[in-house]
Amino acid sequence: MNPPVSAPRPQAHAVEDVQGHADTRRIPINKVGIKDIAHPVRVRDRAEGEQHTIATFNMYVNLPHNFKGTHMSRFVEILHGQREVSVESFGAMLEKMTQRLEADAGHIEMGFPFFVTKSAPVSGVRSLMDYRAALIGEHRHGVTSLWIRVVVPVTSLCPCSKRISERGAHNQRSHVTIEVKLRSHLWIEELIEVAESEASSELYGILKRPDEKYVTERAYDNPKFVEDLVRDVALRLNKDERIAAYVIEAENFESIHNHSAYARIERDKDAGPSAAR
Repeated sequence: MNPPVSAPRPQAHAVEDVQGHADTRRIPINKVGIKDIAHPVRVRDRAEGEQHTIATFNMYVNLPHNFKGTHMSRFVEILHGQREVSVESFGAMLEKMTQRLEADAGHIEMGFPFFVTKSAPVSGVRSLMDYRAALIGEHRHGVTSLWIRVVVPVTSLCPCSKRISERGAHNQRSHVTIEVKLRSHLWIEELIEVAESEASSELYGILKRPDEKYVTERAYDNPKFVEDLVRDVALRLNKDERIAAYVIEAENFESIHNHSAYARIERDKDAGPSAAR
């Protein structure tokens, strides 16, 4: 018995590349790409070597005025080839994306939770603290610039409240955000330590009663306005030659007001203290 004859496979026909058509409106696009795509990565960790996490990526290139669209699938293909992320590999991925999309400029933002194991100040009990971190890169005309951003939750205690009150002083949780442009390698943990050491007190995942007494009294002995927070962090970053530029933000989620207090400092070390990013 002869085997059944299979039907011939349909011929593959060329599919029209609509996005590759020319555009006549003569309007360039600064950023076009994909946003909020989740991807598993391994991030370098000073204490453990690496940690596994889930990052959210935004990936963009510029588009000249004469092109109708970009190749969106190529962004995902480039991302799927990336598993272990360091500052060095992140820069290489950014350059590869810009070249493959045949663009003059490319931009990648990679945001992720970053965990640090901390010991309570008196009992020594260990627990994890989570922080929001990001790598941000831009490749433009062959030059790559890399930024690290981390949001650090801390305690701030009001100096004015302490001075005028007979009993206690109002305090609150605050967020110190540090974003730095790198000249050379810098650990995320180092930026976290700068923010925590300049706050009224740092936070911990677990505190026993002796620890709670310690952090409460430390905050009381170390009051900080929101202006103090950003200025004291800036003094530390000014001394670090690995940092070319920075943006520092502090937001106090006020415990006696229905609004936040906020301060921001920007500096490009190569351009002077008043230059913004």
